Amino acid sequence: MTHDWSALERDLRRLLPSRAVVARRQELLSYDCDGLTLERHCPPLAVLPESTEHVAAALRCCADHQVPFVARGSGTGLSGGALVDQEALLVVTSRMRQVLDLDLPNQTITVQPGVINSWVTRAVAGEGYYYAPDPSSQVVCSIGGNVAENSGGVHCLKYGVTSNHVLRLEVVLPDGTVTELGSGVAEAPELDLRGAFIGSEGTLGIATAITLRLLRAPECVNVLLADFQTMEAAGEAVRAVTAAGLLPAGMEIMDRVTINAVDDFFGYDEYPRDAAAVLLIELDGQASEVQASAERAEDLCRAAGARGLRRAVDPKECAVLWKGRKSAFSAVGQITPTYYVQDGVVPRSTLPRVLAAIERLSQKHGLPVANVFHAGDGNLHPLILYRASEPDAEQRVKALGADILRECLAAGGSISGEHGIGADKRCYLDWMFDENDLETMGLLRQAFDPGQRANPGKVLPTPRTCGESARRVVALKAGGKEQPAGIELF
Repeated sequence: MTHDWSALERDLRRLLPSRAVVARRQELLSYDCDGLTLERHCPPLAVLPESTEHVAAALRCCADHQVPFVARGSGTGLSGGALVDQEALLVVTSRMRQVLDLDLPNQTITVQPGVINSWVTRAVAGEGYYYAPDPSSQVVCSIGGNVAENSGGVHCLKYGVTSNHVLRLEVVLPDGTVTELGSGVAEAPELDLRGAFIGSEGTLGIATAITLRLLRAPECVNVLLADFQTMEAAGEAVRAVTAAGLLPAGMEIMDRVTINAVDDFFGYDEYPRDAAAVLLIELDGQASEVQASAERAEDLCRAAGARGLRRAVDPKECAVLWKGRKSAFSAVGQITPTYYVQDGVVPRSTLPRVLAAIERLSQKHGLPVANVFHAGDGNLHPLILYRASEPDAEQRVKALGADILRECLAAGGSISGEHGIGADKRCYLDWMFDENDLETMGLLRQAFDPGQRANPGKVLPTPRTCGESARRVVALKAGGKEQPAGIELF
């Protein structure tokens, strides 16, 4: 369908402040991809609203002109969810950065979608509160994007992902209608449309005001760093800690490639370079509880084969141990200017087996892989390193990424833990779900967006995006589990 972009631009300039409309190609190139840079598409037109009213006006204008739209926050997503890969208006919420309400007696804060994740904690830290979800990109990613992707982070093991901390959403639907999802309290006798919206990746509308749950800052925090000669030993330590009934705030593993990248990035050896893996364990709570849990975790790590152990107690020391994990993606970027981050989930007990499979696949495809992941909940983030100048580099990278996801599914896992499906994995969704499941998802999407104009072509596989022979899951009995059939890449 051909759209009259000049007419749309004219109407948008009439409805919105002049600075809210971006039409020059040089400026639009800033939005040609999100954090996943394999594909780039420059949007034909963008708007930068500053209020719910602006967003509603823009979406009503899109409805009048029958123009699709794509929502974008800070652009840190890693699945191509904010990619405008077919003609659509880009709605950028980065100027919506106000704290709308702070209710400390009820431990809530309401913010616009462009508020940066770490700003929430900064706004309430002086009162002894914090916001738990903490993606690695928390100093740059926005709350609106976190809601769209249902982001997790280091602390998701104990405190859950974004959906566990959002109480209410003000949402602009694709026709420009403004509505509220959720009651603002933890439990309510209603259909959980709030939960359906979180993680919908911009396919149901745009959140313009988000009420978040705040937590009291813990009395005490300890961080343990254990290093191991094998990845299997590190995985056994994770299994032992959870089996013992301990519930760390977070457990993270980095492999040797990542360790050395981080040490090079810092210019000093924060982590032991010869270790096959390092395990970070954060324990929080009351001081006596943390002390006992930390001692027990140290014993379990030693029993699993830890070569060395460090424990940080001072907040600054804890931050130093976490700094490398938080900087891992940036550090790997110094090894090669281009890498591709995958995101899959496996049961904790299968971590050693799946990591060994990733190493075999790395050798098979001739592409190095750095592993850094949320070990406590089995959320893997393999970073596939490549040089874009090499022949067929992107095809080889995508093939390796697909093979890794197949291994995750074969282990009883998932093709995404927190990065979402977006454009990157939409053709893999039917590896996990059958036609009835996908149809049900499509019906929910249609209830919110009958015109299919919100982030078109994302998440669900379609003939347009995945080819006429869109892949289907074939039941292959192996070990009592259904496995995905062999497929070709699109």
